[in-house]
Amino acid sequence: MSGYFGVASKNDCMFDLFFGTDYHSHLGTRRAGLAVYSREEGFNRAIHNIENAPFRTKFDKDFSEMHGNLGIGCISDYEPQPLIVRSHHGTYAISTVGKINNLDEIVKQIFTTGHAHFLEMSGGDINATELVAAIINQKDNLIEGIQYAQEIIDGSMTMLLLTPKGILAARDKMGRTPVSVGKKDGSYCVSFESFAYLNLEYTHEKDLGPGEIAMITPEGVVTLVQPGKDMKICTFLWVYYGYPSSSYEGVSVEQMRYTCGALLAKRDDARPDTVAGVPDSGIAHAVGYSNASGIPFSRPFIKYTPTWPRSFMPTVQSRRDLIAKMKLIPVHELIENKSLLLIDDSIVRGTQLGETTQFLYNSGAKEVHVRPACPPLLYGCKYLNFSRSTSEMDLITRRVIKEMTGSEDIDLTPYADPESSEYKEMLERIRQKLHFTSLRYHRLDDLIESVGIDRCKLCTYCWDGKE
Repeated sequence: MSGYFGVASKNDCMFDLFFGTDYHSHLGTRRAGLAVYSREEGFNRAIHNIENAPFRTKFDKDFSEMHGNLGIGCISDYEPQPLIVRSHHGTYAISTVGKINNLDEIVKQIFTTGHAHFLEMSGGDINATELVAAIINQKDNLIEGIQYAQEIIDGSMTMLLLTPKGILAARDKMGRTPVSVGKKDGSYCVSFESFAYLNLEYTHEKDLGPGEIAMITPEGVVTLVQPGKDMKICTFLWVYYGYPSSSYEGVSVEQMRYTCGALLAKRDDARPDTVAGVPDSGIAHAVGYSNASGIPFSRPFIKYTPTWPRSFMPTVQSRRDLIAKMKLIPVHELIENKSLLLIDDSIVRGTQLGETTQFLYNSGAKEVHVRPACPPLLYGCKYLNFSRSTSEMDLITRRVIKEMTGSEDIDLTPYADPESSEYKEMLERIRQKLHFTSLRYHRLDDLIESVGIDRCKLCTYCWDGKE
């Protein structure tokens, strides 16, 4: 996953660009970059590794030395960006968020039609942002190139292009990721997270629609390609990835999580002593559950973040699990001899939540009832890089289903139906495997109600396989 921020200002944009980009640090853990343009100095760019240090620390020197009235920034979970590209369109900088499922096919096509080359990243992968630039450069102008990229990419792709004339912002064709525009006197900005510009004194101007392409300048926002009618915004943004103070399509993330927890409570018959959320994304869901059920909310463990921000997360999964465990500090007085109901945003592999449950037992808990705030994850995401899992069999649901059926290649439809016997057996096996007292997932129909947007406008692929 990645986050982006752009500024077009009549004055120097670095202050807004620096802090607006930093507000996206929760969306990426590996690379960050800034690119600026000024008539006097042209393009300038800085990219740093942020795996072991916060964005602000790594870019402090660049903040003092880079200048321009136009700029884009990115926090990335994988590839270095923004990239500066020199082509027949002139020079531009580009940053992207999305996923390309047919990367090899597109690369082969480009090789057969021209003499392009790509710089391999460590591990031999091609930088997806560099590939998007190569696709754009196949056409006669940037707008046609962006539309061509949106057309041939299997997956999704949202782009920011920094040009001497302004910032071209292009939301992915089905609107799976958000693009929010803010304004203040003398400046406009474009952002993944709508909250990122509020403390910079911008007010919300508009959200780009699916497939919309707009030019953003210090004078305003001009739509160059009208938005499409169909949208499939990622529902998981509200469940987990979105920052609590953000909103998508006018729906508050924090409020959605309160509603989500409340609907979980209405279907539940557990009577624990307290309700708790796994920090940080499970907390709001737990508050909503507590408010609706009347069961007290507590914090039986605290996330230690002063020296371990989210950016300090190794890429090796075993190390990630260890660091996640070390961040949670138990409060024994709130655990010992207590029956706890624990809400997490989701269960992916199950490793971390299983270990969290075990240390609650080790700290004296009598019971641990687990309530994920979304349905069982059955399919790997085809549209956004939420994780770098190499196989859907990393999902605990798929491993359990294989144990049940002896096969990886089966129809998963019954396992997405909370009324089916297959679904109930799957949950019971997960419960036993992770040593929960009880397990109840959020239902998909209740989750959609929690968001409050028509189902046809929401992507629910990871839960039901429907595109």
